[in-house]
Amino acid sequence: MIGLWDTTGNEVVKALAAERRSAGGVASGMALTLIVVVDEKRVREAEAAATIAAAAHPCRLVVVVRSEIERDRNRLDAEIVVGGRLGPCEAVVTRMYGRLSLHAESVVMPLLVPDVPVVTWWHGEPPAEIATDFLGVVADRRITDSAQAADPVEALRQRARDYAPGDTDLAWTRITPWRTLVAGAFDTTSAQVTEATIVAPPTDPTAALMAGWLSSRLGITPRRVDSNEFPRMREVQLSCANGDQLTLTREDSLAVFRRTGQDDRALPLVRRPLGDELAEELRRLDADQVYAEALGATVGLRGLEQRPAQRVHVWKDPATAQRAEAGVTAHVGTSGEG
Repeated sequence: MIGLWDTTGNEVVKALAAERRSAGGVASGMALTLIVVVDEKRVREAEAAATIAAAAHPCRLVVVVRSEIERDRNRLDAEIVVGGRLGPCEAVVTRMYGRLSLHAESVVMPLLVPDVPVVTWWHGEPPAEIATDFLGVVADRRITDSAQAADPVEALRQRARDYAPGDTDLAWTRITPWRTLVAGAFDTTSAQVTEATIVAPPTDPTAALMAGWLSSRLGITPRRVDSNEFPRMREVQLSCANGDQLTLTREDSLAVFRRTGQDDRALPLVRRPLGDELAEELRRLDADQVYAEALGATVGLRGLEQRPAQRVHVWKDPATAQRAEAGVTAHVGTSGEG
């Protein structure tokens, strides 16, 4: 590992090239560049997930940590790791302080692997509007995680309002095993589904997307039953036109499948590590139309997949916005005195 403190973007590029040469080509054959926007406390968690994903998708990992936006002096610190603990992944962890953190692209752009796709992943609360972050605008695929938001269901609604082809969310990735089991239940029947019920906590974004997926695929409106018995989606019930009832119930790492006239079956439903979820999203670098349709059905917006794929960067200075908000609060407090 190479550590560079109070450095420049040019020095980071030179150090990365030197480290790659000394590693003897370990980092050749990169399939993509993965940009991770993350807080300091979650850097190692992001690296661990990227290491798992890189086993299937060798990548250059560029971690962006933004801190102290209003700091008077700009500063850039960087760590460079090629191979070693990251396996086929190489990483540049950049820590940006001051106004530099608002222009992270000036450091990141020279670090992108030429002629390969770019994926940006926000490992934390997703941005309100991706277009305000140039690191999202430059990416071919953009991965958020609505479960990290204070209100995950509202975050999904915002993702739909802000959607452009190429967006995805790890809440969607987490229901892949559920969708696989539900689809597999119809391998031996063509009966039409007339009703669906989902049992889950009211703030579970995976349940909201499952309802949207069933709605977009089957043309029905699933019924939601709120339950805090289990921290995640607990059960999916389907009623068919021929009278059959199909139920999938989560039991720890298993799903119990019940069907009218058949014995119960236990099927695997393991919660996967974050790295496996990330690896799934890196398998495809085109727009996920099924996700777009499910997300649209979740919030009642149609035609998301028909929106333009290219975003135009919208400059936004969060420091200015914070000062303006503080000024309004102070003014309201003063006008209420006396």
